[in-house]
Amino acid sequence: MYDESQVEPRNPPKYELLEDMANMTYLSEGSVVHNLNSRYLRFLIYTYSGLFCVVVNPYKRYPIYTPRVVNLYLGKRKNEVPPHLWAVTETAYRNMLSNHKNQSMLITGESGAGKTENTKKVIAYLAMVATSSKKAGKKVSLEDQIVATNPIMESYGNAKTSRNDNSSRFGKFIRIHFGPSGKLAGCDIQSYLLEKSRITQQQEVERSYHIFYQLLQPYMAELKTKCLLTDDIYDYFFVSQGKVIVESINDNEELEYTDNAFDILGFPESEKWCAYRITAAVMTFGEVHFKQKGRDEQAEPDELEWPSKVATLLGVNMEELMKAFCKPKIKVGTEWVTKAQNVEQATNSVGAIARSTYNRLFLWLIDMCNRTLLDPTMKKANCCCVLDIAGFEIFEYNGFEQISINFVNEKLQQFFNHHMFVVEQEEYLSEGTQKYK
Repeated sequence: MYDESQVEPRNPPKYELLEDMANMTYLSEGSVVHNLNSRYLRFLIYTYSGLFCVVVNPYKRYPIYTPRVVNLYLGKRKNEVPPHLWAVTETAYRNMLSNHKNQSMLITGESGAGKTENTKKVIAYLAMVATSSKKAGKKVSLEDQIVATNPIMESYGNAKTSRNDNSSRFGKFIRIHFGPSGKLAGCDIQSYLLEKSRITQQQEVERSYHIFYQLLQPYMAELKTKCLLTDDIYDYFFVSQGKVIVESINDNEELEYTDNAFDILGFPESEKWCAYRITAAVMTFGEVHFKQKGRDEQAEPDELEWPSKVATLLGVNMEELMKAFCKPKIKVGTEWVTKAQNVEQATNSVGAIARSTYNRLFLWLIDMCNRTLLDPTMKKANCCCVLDIAGFEIFEYNGFEQISINFVNEKLQQFFNHHMFVVEQEEYLSEGTQKYK
């Protein structure tokens, strides 16, 4: 027996497995969840809700992203084919061509919902249907280069969290540019809120960014030697506070993808190795320790083996680097004065520099990708944009970045609920439909 206030009207049988939930006679939370569950049990993971496409992550690979499926959705309207992410993408692409206006797609959800995977599918679809004919004299096509940004972005921006083995710890806004005829003309990426706190601190069930663990893999035999790395990940405190192995991720294989992506995007060999060495330096920063100088509050370097490695990897003078940590110069008024730091302050400075260095490396990688993907010789008319925001999560300790991510996701969820329930209900009432709870 149920209380009458908890019972909601049920939709007629003809609305079972409904492809667009906006067409329901009775639109409520219960009817929405029932419809999504019924479709999911029949391997139908995509369902429309008006302008929205709701996706239920199956956590397994379905054969619904093949070239044959691309041809099925190419040039078709949403109501002519089954619900699919590519139907939404095709609609945006055709609207851009017909209306000559930029289009934007928002991909949001909690951590592990499949946002990053769906973003990659959107990019892959647009790359396939809008292939540029301008390939003469190029070893690698623009389409391949656009797709090749994924391994680099995931290696440097994704990490294992308590809920997701491959969680994007940053938001990205991707603009895919097209020429007047609808052919691919370039791409650029803008990032938001990289979770810098993860670089120096992880919880027990989590892991830092994938690239740190890839550097110790055997795929590139010379990598550890050139980056002055040992064979044991536990030698590096910054990246070994939580999990160091993720069963669902083959770090050696991912290193191969990352290295190949650098080559596809045309990174010079010297700059690729600069990225690896700076990444190794960030790991090594965690082993830079200090001791108290006599009875003073002044800190001084303890052992010089690790500071020497950091300085070599960054290409700076070790003595000057340690001096900057122990006796930094600060500006007071118009003069520069030397400030004495104790052990705790010097240690905190090392962590701050490590986080800032990694963040700047990440932004530099995105800038380098953009330089490759934006061809100034190709005319650009309009663009299709994809916003992939990091997932909603609540940790025991939430850094500023995660709180900001949660705030953005909450706002987006409120927008979704308002449009899906409130606006649709108001339209029902305006048409004289019987009021429901």
